[in-house]
Amino acid sequence: MFRWFQALMPREDRFFALFNRHADTLVSGAEALRDLLKGGTGVGDACRRVIEFENQADAITRDILLLVRRSFITPFDRGDIKDLINTLDDTIDQMQKTAKAVLLFEVREIEPEMAEMGDEIVQAAKLTVEAVKLLGSMRENATRLNSITEEIIRLEDDSDTLNDKGIKALFQRHKAGNAMGYIIGVEIYDHLEKVMDRFEDVANRISGIVIEQV
Repeated sequence: MFRWFQALMPREDRFFALFNRHADTLVSGAEALRDLLKGGTGVGDACRRVIEFENQADAITRDILLLVRRSFITPFDRGDIKDLINTLDDTIDQMQKTAKAVLLFEVREIEPEMAEMGDEIVQAAKLTVEAVKLLGSMRENATRLNSITEEIIRLEDDSDTLNDKGIKALFQRHKAGNAMGYIIGVEIYDHLEKVMDRFEDVANRISGIVIEQV
């Protein structure tokens, strides 16, 4: 009944523009994070960029939550809108936490598996942008949306494998002595794995919305 009533009312399409802007910050943040994971002298600047994009994302999140309160008719369920934007925001928040950890521990030499995880994070961010842009016409794009969410989940599985491989290599390299190097490396891997976990959360949230709306 509500869906029928909703179809008769004008939609508040500003939500989709804001969702798209937020998703774009995920790509920018992910690319900055990938630059950070190249190591060397560019780490500080890359960290600053991640933090800057996270601040931009926070502002967009506030705009969406305010719009939810002010809108009579929303494109889909208010709770789903709140959950989706919060999940998107959690993703770039985790990128910021990763960048801060790298700064805190003064990491300059990056493990190859960390760099590979950075590449997969960028891929997941770009897929997320594509999925978010299809939400405005999800009935017509349900098949593609389902395909995208499955691909993000596959990337998260791949990143788990990279994480395990990287920690194993880290242990082999440091088992004879440098315990602190091992502990710091595991901490960075944990943050990177959580970034991919948050992308999986976004994929699951989008999949749930599609199931409810289509």
